[in-house]
Amino acid sequence: MSAGHDHGTVTTHRGRLAVAFAITATILVAEVIGALWTGSLALLVDAGHMLTDAAGLGMALVAASLALRPPTAERTWGFRRAEVLAAGAQAAVLLGVGIYAFVEGVRRLYEPHEVSSTGLLIFGIVGLAGNIASMLVLSSGRGANLNMRAAFLEVVNDALGSVAVIISAIVITTTGWVRIDAIAGMLIAALIVPRAITILREAGHILLESTPKGLELDDVRAHVLAVPHVQDVHDLHASTIATGLPVLTAHVVLDEECFTDGHAAEMLARLQDCVADHFDVSIEHSTFQLEPPGHADREHTAHA
Repeated sequence: MSAGHDHGTVTTHRGRLAVAFAITATILVAEVIGALWTGSLALLVDAGHMLTDAAGLGMALVAASLALRPPTAERTWGFRRAEVLAAGAQAAVLLGVGIYAFVEGVRRLYEPHEVSSTGLLIFGIVGLAGNIASMLVLSSGRGANLNMRAAFLEVVNDALGSVAVIISAIVITTTGWVRIDAIAGMLIAALIVPRAITILREAGHILLESTPKGLELDDVRAHVLAVPHVQDVHDLHASTIATGLPVLTAHVVLDEECFTDGHAAEMLARLQDCVADHFDVSIEHSTFQLEPPGHADREHTAHA
């Protein structure tokens, strides 16, 4: 027996992602040209960051489109998890770029390269302007799902990277100290890695079907057991299909009389309301198997 409703309204913000992708791709081309012209590590790393962002936003855009596809008999949840896969892929690539930037930055501290500060400043300003535009486009939808949050964080990181490039250009112009370029590249790496790890951890949490954050299964079990006529709860599981879509399943043993006096239907509604309304994490998609006493003896070993 399960709740009779759909899988929730899907909000993907495809238009915002498309605009951000176009801006990011334009900045990428400009920064690649600038990195080749100036010889700057900071600008090269920022261009590499922009490359992963462009790819990431492209994946996010594809994932947003896939998420709108309806469920089928083969894919009962549709492509709702596409946004989680896209966010995880973005973060993995971003982590690789961050590690490369740090390693190359250390090398250039010992072997500094000549850098054109004027070109560095110009392309840094161009990059910052584009990143600010992308941030404005994505800001209002950044809390919609993990996919949008990953995209927004990448653009924020890009903006901070552009600031580092601009500062590097100013320092080289005023002091001639070219090692600041390597330090700026390492700073960009320091901005990239922690956020990439955070997104990877959250995507992994969902893909491993861990209990939704903020939901304690022991509390759920205790609360269900406190409902009158409930004798036992077993095979209790909770996971997240995609952002904003937690699900819960459980086998609930009821008093024998619930199945003889027609009380079982009322108990089902009560249990569904319980998990939807009582906890901080509202689980509107719940499935309960209602069992009479002794039925568990016919089942395979319970999981929990």
